[in-house]
Amino acid sequence: MKLTVVGCGYLGATHAACMAELGHEVLGMDSDMDKVAVLNSGKAPFFERGLDDLLAKHTASGRLTFTASYAEAAAFADLHFIGVGTPQKPGQHAYDLTHLFSAVRQLAPRLTHPAVIAVKSTVPVGTAPRVRGLLHEFAPAGEAVEVAWNPEFLRESFAVEDTLRPDRLVLGFDTEQSWAETVLRQCFEKIIEAGTPTIVTDWATAELAKASANAFLATKISFINAIAEVCEASGADVTQLADILGHDARIGRRGMRPGLGFGGGCLPKDIRGFMARAGELGAGHALTILREVDAINNRRRERMVDLARQQLDGNLAGKRITVWGAAFKPNTDDIRDSPALAVAQKLHELGAAVTVTDPQALDNARKQHPELDYSDDPIAAVQDADLLLHLTEWPQFSHVDPQRLASRAASPKVIDGRGTLDADTWREAGWTVRALGRP
Repeated sequence: MKLTVVGCGYLGATHAACMAELGHEVLGMDSDMDKVAVLNSGKAPFFERGLDDLLAKHTASGRLTFTASYAEAAAFADLHFIGVGTPQKPGQHAYDLTHLFSAVRQLAPRLTHPAVIAVKSTVPVGTAPRVRGLLHEFAPAGEAVEVAWNPEFLRESFAVEDTLRPDRLVLGFDTEQSWAETVLRQCFEKIIEAGTPTIVTDWATAELAKASANAFLATKISFINAIAEVCEASGADVTQLADILGHDARIGRRGMRPGLGFGGGCLPKDIRGFMARAGELGAGHALTILREVDAINNRRRERMVDLARQQLDGNLAGKRITVWGAAFKPNTDDIRDSPALAVAQKLHELGAAVTVTDPQALDNARKQHPELDYSDDPIAAVQDADLLLHLTEWPQFSHVDPQRLASRAASPKVIDGRGTLDADTWREAGWTVRALGRP
């Protein structure tokens, strides 16, 4: 079938490429003409594993194209996915829906025949009726334009896999047995036939799905990091404790990894947006736990700065510190709310000379933090360093031989903020090793 994807950032570009992989004819639409040009060349304007291969394959075949024209998108198909960004409002916790409503307002006047608008963007609950109201007001096809909610559950660096082989598919509609459901079931036929659990529900439940999932994941991460604080105070090992807890089937180990905490464009934004919307609905008391989840997460960054200060005898001024990691997680170049860069920036403000290295995110980091120093080589970056901080768990960092580094550093001291370095191997190579939540 033919379909369009409006908004071609991390979510939209991945969704467009994967829909082409499923056999559909896809037109991606984005108002950024430079981004459109890059995508039409078969490449992504950001790093996501496996995405360039799909883009090259399907732009070459003609099954996937990109445009900056809403008119072209409206005329291309009857199914339109919307995957534009919904960031946090500046200075507030609430979602900023400017891009979503702008996309709807620009698409609507060009919808002259029945169509399905399937929104994938993460939004506060209660947004769907507003989208339908705009469409029915401005679309010539009026009530023949139906609205569906199809939340995404993508993990950056696993987005292609999560789109093609999702662990669940959620479809939200206003009425039972709608034409929109028929269209979306046809679109996702291969995924459904593969046995993917498919939940058909109402708008509100579908809208809450992504924010609720991210809130629970953030809570799990912050819980083990709160326990890590107790472990540091008592001399216990949080990694072993997490293993013990993880063997309980009711808890599970997945996602419960102690360390520097979470960042990125989803978890921090979604828990804050969830709290804000709950407050608007008069249910803010129900999510007070998320305030502490957010606070614990931010406290891990402060704790890393404190540990660095301790390792440098209480004085950061003039000290040379190397930071391994700029992306908020490995296998991406996304630096949004990056814990690694937040720590690097704070150390710089306290007078340290900070050098950052990362396999993919240096260009983005340089643009946002030009005051920091950068190196393309994690080994060279350690030259004359008084302290090494491991803050993004790229596998390349774990594979570096610490013996090679010891002679380069001015002082062989490392703080493992992600718990993935082999502490015994590093100590045998002459390094003083500290880790969050571990003795």
